[in-house]
Amino acid sequence: MSWWHSSGIVRVSYAALLRIKADDRYVLFHTPRRPGTFSPPGGVFKYFPPAERLLEEMGFREDRIDLFAEDMRFDLRGFIPAAAARDFRRWFASGAYREDTTECLRRELGEELAECGLGSLVPYTRQLSFCPVRTVSTGPDAVPGQPYRQLRRFAVCELVMAGAEAQRLRAELVHAGKDDAVPLVICATAADISYGRAAEAMIAAQAAYLIGDRRIHADIPAMRRKAR
Repeated sequence: MSWWHSSGIVRVSYAALLRIKADDRYVLFHTPRRPGTFSPPGGVFKYFPPAERLLEEMGFREDRIDLFAEDMRFDLRGFIPAAAARDFRRWFASGAYREDTTECLRRELGEELAECGLGSLVPYTRQLSFCPVRTVSTGPDAVPGQPYRQLRRFAVCELVMAGAEAQRLRAELVHAGKDDAVPLVICATAADISYGRAAEAMIAAQAAYLIGDRRIHADIPAMRRKAR
C-alpha cells in the first residue's frame, strides 16, 4: 500500500525564507523559540479565515507551541492525515485563501525587525519586492522519535534591489549583523552555515537552503515552556 494512502499522520510546514547577502556573509536573526539560535528572516505562511473550512475538511490541526500560541495562529504548520497530503499540496499550489510569498516575507520581516530591536526599519518593509532563488520541498520524511512523517516546503527569495527602501534596508541589516551592539542579528559565512555555528551562535538547519538545496544538520528543538 502506498504511504500516501496509509492511515498515518503528516506534519506539514510551508515557509518562505529571505536571503540577504553581502559578499560571503548572510544576515541571520535570533529565533525566540530557539534561544541562542539564528535563522534566516522569514517564516511560515499564514492562511486566511476562508480557508478554515477547506483545511478542516482535510483534517488539518495546527501545531502550536503554548508559549507562542497567539503568534502561531493561522500558521500553515500542522498535522493532516497522510491521505490528505496531496489535497493539501494542490490547495497550497492554487494560492487560494493564503498569503503569497511577498505578503509572508513582508509580514515576517516586519515582526522580526521589531523583535530584534530594529523597529525603525519596519517602514522599509512595506513596499519590498522579492525574486525567487530556489524552492526546496522535502518529505514525507520519518521524524526520529515521533509518530508522524514530515512534509516541508521552503521558498527562498532575495530582495529586488530596485528601490531606495530595499537598498537602505539591506545596508542597515548587514551593518547590524557586524555590530556587537546589535546581538540579535549576525552575519554568518557559508562555512559557518555548513558547520552549524558562528562563534557562540547556533545556526538553524534551514539556513542551509540559503547556500544550496540540501539540509546539513538536524533541527534544533523549539522551546515549549519557560524555564523555571
